[in-house]
Amino acid sequence: MFVKSYMKTGQLCQVTFTFSPAVESQAASLCGEFNNWDKSVHPMRRLADGKFSTTISLAKGSRYRFRYLVDDEYWITDWSADSYVPNEDGIDDSVIRV
Repeated sequence: MFVKSYMKTGQLCQVTFTFSPAVESQAASLCGEFNNWDKSVHPMRRLADGKFSTTISLAKGSRYRFRYLVDDEYWITDWSADSYVPNEDGIDDSVIRV
């Protein structure tokens, strides 16, 4: 799940990404086209309720593929995304439009 908050300048959108893993997890990262799928760029903070969250700024008028990487082992698709696009492995990537 994510929440978009457009900046007054109109050029950026601050987006808070949050998800709840299906199993107990130690770490998660937000990976996508906006960070070249680099798991070290946007680590997610674990919340008291077990969910993971992070907030980033994205350019308005753009579209990005993304997924969550949990415990450096498995990928999570955000099923509340704006849309979905199959990747080269035949699995859907989530898409956010800002």
